[in-house]
Amino acid sequence: MLRKTRLFTPGPTPLLPAAQNAIAAADMHHRTAEFREIFTRTLSDLKTFIGTKNDVLILASSGSGAMEAAVSNLTSPGEKVVVLTAGKFGERWRDLAKAFNCQIELIEVPYGQTFDLGTIKSKLDGARVLYMQATETSTGARHDVKAIAALLKGTDALFVVDAITGLGTTHFEVDDWGIDILIGGSQKAVMIPPGLAYLSVSERAWQRMETAKQPRYYFDLRKERKSQTKGESAFTPATALIAGLAASLDYIRRAGNGNLADGRDALIHNAETSAAMVRAGAQALGLKLFAPTCPAAAVTAILAPAGVDSSAMVKEFRERFAMVVANGQGEMKGKLFRIAHLGYYDYLDAIGVIGALEHVLLKVAPSHKFELGAGVRAVQEVFAGQFAEAASV
Repeated sequence: MLRKTRLFTPGPTPLLPAAQNAIAAADMHHRTAEFREIFTRTLSDLKTFIGTKNDVLILASSGSGAMEAAVSNLTSPGEKVVVLTAGKFGERWRDLAKAFNCQIELIEVPYGQTFDLGTIKSKLDGARVLYMQATETSTGARHDVKAIAALLKGTDALFVVDAITGLGTTHFEVDDWGIDILIGGSQKAVMIPPGLAYLSVSERAWQRMETAKQPRYYFDLRKERKSQTKGESAFTPATALIAGLAASLDYIRRAGNGNLADGRDALIHNAETSAAMVRAGAQALGLKLFAPTCPAAAVTAILAPAGVDSSAMVKEFRERFAMVVANGQGEMKGKLFRIAHLGYYDYLDAIGVIGALEHVLLKVAPSHKFELGAGVRAVQEVFAGQFAEAASV
């Protein structure tokens, strides 16, 4: 049979065709009025997409570049920072803070779990910044950003959130909650290739940068602010990707009938619905979710059946169906697989991946008992429920 490659990874995600076309046509110079217009418009649209009145910057890097900037621009060597870690990307905050010689107060919980608010509150005294993920992509867990933001009210600690897979899958009230830096990435819900990071920056964060003593050059956010206010960047921008991002934000605006904020909410609802369908399909096949108490809309982590290496499942998805799902990361490699829902996914993608999962189980886990078609039926039932609910509104 013919096979069509399909990405079900939480980054890179499937590309929006309109964005691909814009990228292919973007043979412009970055110091021109043509590019400045696109860049300025895109920065403005990102404010709406993020949901903030704060400054928004675009960096030519992966999301990890913006994470590094959030450490190098806000801290001085020896300062206390609180790092929340519950997976591979929480560990990245830990390693970045260590690289810049911060004094780290580490709050660590097992992969697949989330944080106790009382423990966080007890560690805030003297902290200059708290770093966390909105969604821990390695485990499929979503953390309570709003509740943690409330703990920081009235403290000197800045609040920095990696929302690289959170944006477009989770609602944030950036300004009301007091999120000082919120980070996104291009290869996630905005449906374009890797290579851009974007972040919102509060006035409190700008003030902290004036006293922070870490070395910084390429990721000096003050330098970028000065340039991007004029529709330019401090260094050579990724012009084609910015053109693609502009096209993607236009697509999201159309999904909201001309209103970008409504389009963003529709994108989030789509991710939530897709995640609910995949979770229901997996459970109907007798599989267990890895983060059942705090599931994310961006990606679902599913435990392999007992005695089965998830690497074999990932391989079978690829070789039989040309579907690319993600293995576990770090200590969970070989124990779970991950199916993404952020960005350019829909109902038929959920049907397809759960239908494929049934055949993968038949091949790789022949002793695992389930009824063929049970997963697809569960997806159908969730979708029918969503459709009936929408029709009744």
